Amino acid sequence: MWRLLLSLTLFAQLDVKPMRETATEPHQTDDPAIWFDKRDPSKSLILGTVKMAAPNGAISVYRLDGTRLMRIPNVDRPNNIDVAYSVPVGNRTVDIAVATERNRNRLRVFEVIPGVGLKDLADIPVFDQPMGIALYTRPSDKALFAIVSRKSGPSGTYLHQYQLAANGAGRLTGRLVRAFGNYSGTKEIEAVAVDHERGHIYYSDEGAGIRKYHADPAHPDAARQLALFATSGWQGDREGIAIHAGFIVATDQRPLNSVFHVFHRDSLREIGTFRVGADTTDGIDISPNGLFVAMNNSRNNFILADWSAIARALRLQP
Repeated sequence: MWRLLLSLTLFAQLDVKPMRETATEPHQTDDPAIWFDKRDPSKSLILGTVKMAAPNGAISVYRLDGTRLMRIPNVDRPNNIDVAYSVPVGNRTVDIAVATERNRNRLRVFEVIPGVGLKDLADIPVFDQPMGIALYTRPSDKALFAIVSRKSGPSGTYLHQYQLAANGAGRLTGRLVRAFGNYSGTKEIEAVAVDHERGHIYYSDEGAGIRKYHADPAHPDAARQLALFATSGWQGDREGIAIHAGFIVATDQRPLNSVFHVFHRDSLREIGTFRVGADTTDGIDISPNGLFVAMNNSRNNFILADWSAIARALRLQP
């Protein structure tokens, strides 16, 4: 856990030098997810969407040195992607990655194969134009859920939550368990993230702020919005969200050099901002061991930075 050291430069837009970048894609990227190899973190993988209509849309898989391991082509406008671990599928337990395929109104589910990349596992139909996704495993019974946002929708039921489970044929299927989520009516909702330790969902209402709900659809207060924050101090859209080490990081999408706002997870108080030289950033992710990954529009790739460097810049201390 990191604690805050007060500083006069607390809210300065601090520049953090990135470690490296991934290989450049021929078309626009959108959202990263990190599959963390618990046995050997050095073999973890970065998964990234290439947000184009088929046949140019794709999901690329990168090694931690930024080189491309594989590319899945002909994905019809994939937006966001997330990962889940130890998912029962037939007589196996696998790690999975799930991406929204916007033009085909479905989720694409892949098995993560260490050292190899991704393998097709299932397609799950959802509503029109799905965009954001976050996966949540309920601790009490290990039930797996996908929280999905879309291009447009009504306030109160903007997001849908699907329970993912294997059928008799050993393939994953999805069942709608709730529709929820307030919406300001400005711009759209894309980025969704889950705080697995606290059991909370955060999503970016792009023109208004970040909203917080319970992740468990069976929670007595599942329908109640718990908080709306990040309502001021932004110049661009509120985009990607990641949770790490007791903090929430959210993207202020700006040309040339996006700004990342850091909030204390419990108080939701803003702590400071930083930049890594990422242009017009959509999605971000942070691995358990502190790898920060941000989409970079100018080179159609992803920028990698070290959370320890970010923590030093913001004067956080373990």
